[in-house]
Amino acid sequence: MLNTLLLASLAIGGIAKDAPDSIVSKNVPLNEVVVSDFKQNKRNLTSVAVSTINLQQLQNQQIVNLKELTAVMPNFYMPDYGSYANTPVYIRGIGAKSKGSAVGFYVDGVPHFESSAFNIDLSDIAGVDVLRGPQGTLYGRNTIAGIINVYTHNPLDYQKMRIKVGYGRYNDFVAQASNYAKINDQFGVSSALSYHHNDGMFTNEFLNKKADKLNEIEGRIGLYWRPTTNWLIHLNNTLSHSKQNGYPYAPYDIQKQELSPISYNRLSVFKRLIFTTGLNARYENNNVSFNSQTSYQFIKSHQGIDQDFTPKDLFFTDNDYHQNMFSQELTLKSNDKGRYQWIVGVFGMLLHSNPFIGTSYFTKDFSTPTSYKNPTAGFAIYHQSSYNIWRGLSATVGLRFDYEHAKIDYEQHKLTLTTGAITPVNNFVSTASFRQFTPKFTIQYLTNKDNLYYASFTRGYKPGGFNTSFKTDDERAYDPEYSLNYEVGARLKFLDGRLRAEADLFYIDWRHMQAIYTVPNVGNLITNAGHTDSKGFELSLAYHPVKSLQFSMNYGYTHARYLEYKKSSKEDFSGNRLPMVPNHTLSIDGTYTVMQAGWFDKIILNTGLTGLGRIYWADDNIVRQNFYATLNAKVSLTKGIVTLDLWGKNLTGTDYLAYCFKMSTGNYAQKGKLLSFGTSVSLTF
Repeated sequence: MLNTLLLASLAIGGIAKDAPDSIVSKNVPLNEVVVSDFKQNKRNLTSVAVSTINLQQLQNQQIVNLKELTAVMPNFYMPDYGSYANTPVYIRGIGAKSKGSAVGFYVDGVPHFESSAFNIDLSDIAGVDVLRGPQGTLYGRNTIAGIINVYTHNPLDYQKMRIKVGYGRYNDFVAQASNYAKINDQFGVSSALSYHHNDGMFTNEFLNKKADKLNEIEGRIGLYWRPTTNWLIHLNNTLSHSKQNGYPYAPYDIQKQELSPISYNRLSVFKRLIFTTGLNARYENNNVSFNSQTSYQFIKSHQGIDQDFTPKDLFFTDNDYHQNMFSQELTLKSNDKGRYQWIVGVFGMLLHSNPFIGTSYFTKDFSTPTSYKNPTAGFAIYHQSSYNIWRGLSATVGLRFDYEHAKIDYEQHKLTLTTGAITPVNNFVSTASFRQFTPKFTIQYLTNKDNLYYASFTRGYKPGGFNTSFKTDDERAYDPEYSLNYEVGARLKFLDGRLRAEADLFYIDWRHMQAIYTVPNVGNLITNAGHTDSKGFELSLAYHPVKSLQFSMNYGYTHARYLEYKKSSKEDFSGNRLPMVPNHTLSIDGTYTVMQAGWFDKIILNTGLTGLGRIYWADDNIVRQNFYATLNAKVSLTKGIVTLDLWGKNLTGTDYLAYCFKMSTGNYAQKGKLLSFGTSVSLTF
């Protein structure tokens, strides 16, 4: 049946994503505004493995949030489980389940260091770049796996007004409005507002309530000013709030491979408020470009979770998180098209988090309220040079120095639930400093037919930190981790550019990996796992036989394992596969566009198949999810300013596990997203 679906999706229609030649070159439809990261050369003198998707492609594939890019980008995986509180990202097998992402995330240049802020609404987004492999030389902290860059529209270049209302299965309701207006040649204003409600797919039978109900609202506003032809200044602000029931987990029988009904006695929730603002000033002339990025982010969240996941009233955890983050980056780069290109920059950051976590043990009549302050300050300076040695042969050398100082002020008490009596348990103050150099070396050859061949070596780095849950004093902190990444690749064009191919081979030597495991009745704890590696390859094909028909295929293979990880005298995971890492990611997609089709001005037919697996869920490799695939489709009908969309996801009703974990009481899992479908109407002016 899977083979039949693959053939069907190829037959219906084509690729929604063009495979870019490099980070500097992107294939987009005519009249599409191209957005790009400032940290690029004017000439194609350095390359990196990158996947790009723009607004039209996001709409064609009905991709509404970042998690739905899983497998659409090769070796890209964001597990869909629990709630927004847990949004880990894995690229090429490198990631972190919680406590600091291994992937950098930027929206219009504003860094997001807290992973619970990653899963954002992608409606009316201009484009998304995913850079695979360590990016520490130019981007610094927590980019050991790669970078995600999200861009919004610039109203000085893009003017549209759009209103959309949609409805789907599970009472899924969406309302969106956006406007990008150019006041004059110097001023532009952008604004967007979106609301999303979903009743949820899964029912907690004990409470007779949906375990994954969702309400979220987000607003964006941007002010753009071009005082002269050389300067562009813009201020972007985003405010989002979400409230969801979380964690549709149920006991999982390993032998029978069956999930029991969801049934636990206390409602679990996650609420999140995020405010982000970024002020960007950019200057360009024929010789140099200057970029200043000032950023601020505030996060306030509350998580309440029935951690025993049973009808028994055993224990419940409350987790509050407050964050204030301020950062400033200044970057200067060469702007001419000569043989030598350079970029230099400095970065500074102040981050203050104030979390609270408390677990109530009802049968034992006590709770453990724990609060701590965790201020962190960081500074970095970096430089990268690229030189065209001979014709299309060029080389790049880069180096970055990072310094980070962290502190934790920790207070834990024991509270008797019936009497209210409170006694101190564990109070301490700890500090730590981290220093690191991250180099980069790349050599590439670009032919006169724009075929690109390259080889690179990069070093990735992620600083250490403090555990907020631990059993012994020596578990309070964990050390930094770093990686050595070796890669070769090619970007090729055939058939006068109608067929494009991208292929990469990589090997990642990962040292002192920050492994995360759950201590029953305590929480998640991070320890350094010793030595691991990840190796694999990626292949992307984009074919345009005719203008109206587009095909794409993206495939990634990752083999990631522990080379040495002795967790204890009784637990040796050396040689095991890394958990939460799919061996295979696959995306086959097609789009067929018909102009002036009878009464309609335009009809767009899209179908896509995504698949991933095998995935091991824990270090012991006992429970796994084998390879599975889901089929999605969408039809868009446009007449004048009106567009009607009909879409469906997981049309095959594929049954799979989205997540599984082990506790002292057994194994628990969450079922993957079920068959869903819907429709929407949008007006575009």
